[in-house]
Amino acid sequence: MNQKKHLVVIGGGAAGFFCAVNVARMQPAIKVTLLEKSSRLLSKVRISGGGRCNVTHACFDMDEMSKQYPRGSRWMKRVLHEFAPSDTIKWFQERGVRLITEPDGRMFPSTHQSETIIDCLMQEASKYNVTIATHQEVIAVEKEQTLVVVTAVGQRFNADFIFVATGGHPKPAHFDWLHKLGHSIDPPVPSLFTFNIPDEGLHKLMGISVAPVTLSLMDTKLKEQGSILITHWGISGPAALRLSAFAARHLSEKNYTGILLVNWIPTFQEVELRNAWQDWRKFYGGQKIMLRCPFSFPARLWQFLLNKSGVPEHRIWAELTSGEQQRIISTLLKTPFSFKGKTTFKEEFVTCGGISLKEIHSGTMESKILPGLFFGGEVMDVDGVTGGYNFQHAWSSGWVAAKTIASRIGGQ
Repeated sequence: MNQKKHLVVIGGGAAGFFCAVNVARMQPAIKVTLLEKSSRLLSKVRISGGGRCNVTHACFDMDEMSKQYPRGSRWMKRVLHEFAPSDTIKWFQERGVRLITEPDGRMFPSTHQSETIIDCLMQEASKYNVTIATHQEVIAVEKEQTLVVVTAVGQRFNADFIFVATGGHPKPAHFDWLHKLGHSIDPPVPSLFTFNIPDEGLHKLMGISVAPVTLSLMDTKLKEQGSILITHWGISGPAALRLSAFAARHLSEKNYTGILLVNWIPTFQEVELRNAWQDWRKFYGGQKIMLRCPFSFPARLWQFLLNKSGVPEHRIWAELTSGEQQRIISTLLKTPFSFKGKTTFKEEFVTCGGISLKEIHSGTMESKILPGLFFGGEVMDVDGVTGGYNFQHAWSSGWVAAKTIASRIGGQ
């Protein structure tokens, strides 16, 4: 009697679980073992989205969806065609988990509880006899008659297939055991973070959210439009996180210092603003400019911007000088803030970098260097912006690898 083929999954996160349960379901002739270095399974699923789990994003145009990955956009286009957000929705729905869409496109379980997703995956693992072992940090993969996975506690697992889904790591040393197998590592740097701005006036505006604004980095072509949140340390919110993702390597090289430019009214061109200004001068007439804002800004923000422009608080609209008018317009369209450092939210912690995509087959997730070795999730040099894109990558890459591995010994 032939011994069962063995798949060892390294990493008990979203990608690891998704590959494990799908292989076990598709092909009962495979023994599946999932190894997790800590005591916590699906830890990122548990804390993401404030404990609600942002499962995916309601984007069904794969060309548009792939643009949400600063690294690996072309790669993801092919992967998403294999397993798209619509497939994710269907997969969970078939297991009793309904996903709902928020106005910004993020999708969550209808229960608004990440435990719903965790329970679903754990039940699948139990149903299809996936063996789960915690406190099993992998330190090496050896090539013998089969592949051998070696853990820090001295256990050895013979494997016909290995799926690596260990997530992103801030330090290159975490990839050493994969580098020893011959794989190249694109240096990891943080992605998805907020800008620390040492401006006490800005800090006093803590809690104010503004949308839409355009954020850009001085002396680059990098810019993002969306909402921002002013915090006690600087500028956060979706637009800041997106900009940090697309500028991750640039900002790392600059040691997270530079000039952030904020356009508070991106719906206006400068010429339009100048023309509108004349009408506002007549309309507001003898009223103090500090008390009459033509935009839907909170009063505190309007006063901050006028102070930035050097306009006296007592100035009335009709007496505004041409110089003062120009300074206000310039401030509205391009307020410069010096930033120094970053703040990363643990639930949004993402890195760019990892296993070079040049060494992985996008149609199978298999290593081009070592047959039988597969990758999924953030351990590869793929990362998405905030909004469910990184989880979708986990589901998609896990599915593609699972389908490939199951097919190697007879398919479904």
